Amino acid sequence: MNKKIFRLSLFVLAVVAVLNVTAQTDSLKKMPTYKVGIFAPLYLDSMFSNNTFRYKQGLPKFIVPAVEFVQGAEIALDSMKSGNGNIDATIYDSKSYTKNISYLINAKQLDNLDLIIGSVKDADYKQLADFALAKNIPFISATYPNDGGITANPFTVIMNSTLKAHCEAIYSYLLQQHGTDQIFLCRKNGTQEDKVAGYFKFLNEQDGRALLNIKTLNFDSTISSSYLQSKLDSNRKSVIIGGSLDENFAGNLGAACYDLPAVYNRILIGMPNWDGFASLQKKDDFKDFPFYFTSPYYNEKKDTYSKILMSAYAKKFKIKPSDMAFKGFETVYLFTKLLTKYPDDLINHINDKTEKVFCDYNFRPVVLKKETATPDYFENKHLYFIKLLNGATSKAW
Repeated sequence: MNKKIFRLSLFVLAVVAVLNVTAQTDSLKKMPTYKVGIFAPLYLDSMFSNNTFRYKQGLPKFIVPAVEFVQGAEIALDSMKSGNGNIDATIYDSKSYTKNISYLINAKQLDNLDLIIGSVKDADYKQLADFALAKNIPFISATYPNDGGITANPFTVIMNSTLKAHCEAIYSYLLQQHGTDQIFLCRKNGTQEDKVAGYFKFLNEQDGRALLNIKTLNFDSTISSSYLQSKLDSNRKSVIIGGSLDENFAGNLGAACYDLPAVYNRILIGMPNWDGFASLQKKDDFKDFPFYFTSPYYNEKKDTYSKILMSAYAKKFKIKPSDMAFKGFETVYLFTKLLTKYPDDLINHINDKTEKVFCDYNFRPVVLKKETATPDYFENKHLYFIKLLNGATSKAW
């Protein structure tokens, strides 16, 4: 990409840059221009009153992830080297009062996009996915770990794998590595917990019989180490699956496993959101006891792209980039490069490994009903197993 056009409408603060760079006319004539729409919930209309920033103490927490995602995206666009085309990238505030997604669609302001990238969820996600299908525009969902109920939509690509995909990865690991070990699915009452249990039951009984002997242990508000010990065999390895997305449950189950006598050989595998639980990262509470969980993202931050982002971020904002900034950088860099490489057939080349940025991805078509041939969406099925030990994370396997 020789020249890039950025139309970024963001608030002028130390944490956000405003760009309005116009490519030279001669350059635009030489190569095609591709239009990219980047959506994030910036809440710009509620941030200002009469052109005055309303929050004197700084950015409110609820807006920070979107701002960081956009910052990473902006640095990605600014870092791209010469390629096969020019990029006209516009960042849209999905929570705008006057120009929200519905308005933009009805006003036909998105009809000429070649690629949609969104760090959005719920209704915003559904609107963009439906619009992408109607207009045959690839829609990359960068951070939402949910299919949002969409079906028959082969233009939607989910990067942040769904809970079902995480359960599939854990089950596959169990099948390959712990087929003869004790396996316990520990859970509490709850809708999400029902989903997790249902996923494992479906995976384990697809052929009408259970392939693995997975025992379910139900807990209320307390998890007793002595009760857990009564279920384990000290002569066998035990795999304990924390089948809940609740932080208190994760901490209580972790404490129960931690307090077991050393003679019990156990592995505790949690759900994908356990990586964000501060209670599990306390070194003194779980000294030398590892937690395992799956994640679509793993970056040691030693590669060239990471160094580009960290250097630019430090120069612009005087701080280190967050995980959301890395996600914004990776998503925009990867799929914008693929767009210029495969402008007419991006969806069929989303697994092109030559443009890898930070993580490995394996996008597979998901078909929810066997009788249908059209993919309901594409989802990243490549998941890393991460170990959290003494407050530090590393790739386990």
